[in-house]
Amino acid sequence: MAHTRRLRDNAGMAGDDSKDRSWLWVPLMSLLNGFRPSGAVRWLTPVAPVVTQAAAGAGHWAAGRRQRALAEWTGAAGFGLIAWGLGTEAPTAAEVQENFQRLQRDMLRKRGIKAPTPAPAVTETPMARRLSWFFRTVRLDLVSPVAAVVINVPWRLRHPRRLTALAIAMETPNAAYSIVRAARAVQRRRPRMAVGSALVAAGSVARLRAASAEPLR
Repeated sequence: MAHTRRLRDNAGMAGDDSKDRSWLWVPLMSLLNGFRPSGAVRWLTPVAPVVTQAAAGAGHWAAGRRQRALAEWTGAAGFGLIAWGLGTEAPTAAEVQENFQRLQRDMLRKRGIKAPTPAPAVTETPMARRLSWFFRTVRLDLVSPVAAVVINVPWRLRHPRRLTALAIAMETPNAAYSIVRAARAVQRRRPRMAVGSALVAAGSVARLRAASAEPLR
């Protein structure tokens, strides 16, 4: 039923051609909806923010910065719920790709354009498959999240030093995106992702308040 509802919802977006929002709206909604990671390595990307903010919170707590610690842990809890929601509420990557391709065909047909014929599959050599796996899986799904944790934990322990216009500008996009994602999750009846996104936004606001109450020297 959920899969049928997703197809129906996406079909409705494709049918609304009056606002010419198809080519931007569909990818944006796919980004907000997210998709279920396949394999342990791909789970590093949604889990990395949980580890980052939990570790930063522990560092702030050890240094006596209670408000900063609670703000980080609020964000960590939010990202944890989002990761849980991706595993239980979000469609698989294959479903997202299938729906997107179907929508593309529908949009081309509505404009009177014949959908292109899929190109025949090209057989890869064993070496090409190994290189493709390395660049697609190892570099993007393993190195990037690990590097993000290593870099972001020390950075979050030092910034923002105090409440400034720059600090507000840096936190605002994350809070705004999280609010929009929470609204989308409510619309799609995904409670874990909705609550998690709301907590991420609350954590961003709490970091700014903590920066004002506990400025770093």
